Amino acid sequence: MEEQFILRVPPAVAEIIERLLNDSSASSEDKNLDMVFSEDGRTGTFVIGNDRFSSSLLDLPSVVESYKTYDDNVLIKTADIGQMIMVREESDGVPEAVEYRHGLTPPMRDARRRRFRREPDLNPREYGDEAAPNASKKVASAPLAKPDAPEAGTAGGEPDGSDTDETDDSM
Repeated sequence: MEEQFILRVPPAVAEIIERLLNDSSASSEDKNLDMVFSEDGRTGTFVIGNDRFSSSLLDLPSVVESYKTYDDNVLIKTADIGQMIMVREESDGVPEAVEYRHGLTPPMRDARRRRFRREPDLNPREYGDEAAPNASKKVASAPLAKPDAPEAGTAGGEPDGSDTDETDDSM
C-alpha cells in the first residue's frame, strides 16, 4: 500500500494550488511548492511561490480508507489514512494537541467524544478498593522461610544432613 495523508489548506491557498494544477502555462517560479518540517516532526512551514504558511501534522480520530479505480467499476484500496497536514494562516493559532478533535466531515465533528467509548480510568482509588492506599506504600519484601525447613544453599550454620561420622550416635 501507499503512504498518504490529507492536506487541508485555507481557501486562498486552495485557489492558488488549483490554479497551479490547471494552468499548464504557469511560469516555473509560480510552481514552487515545498513543505519543510522542524525537528519535532509535527510542525513545519508550507511554501507556495513566495508565500509561507505554518503547518502542523495532526493525527485523525479515525482511519480513513483511500480507493482508486481504473475502469469506474472496480475499486482498489490504496491506503489507510490516519494523519492530516493542516496549513494555517499566520493569524490562526497553533493547535496544542497532537490529535485533531474532529474528523474530515461534519458528522464526525468532535468524534472522539461522541462516537467512541471513553478510555477507562484505571485509578483504583476511585473504584473503592480498600487495599489501594496501602498498596502504594507497601514495600516488596522477601518471602518468609518456614522455620522447620532450612533454606537450600546456605553456608555455615547447621549441617544439612549429609553423611558425616561426627554426628552419628546410633552405634
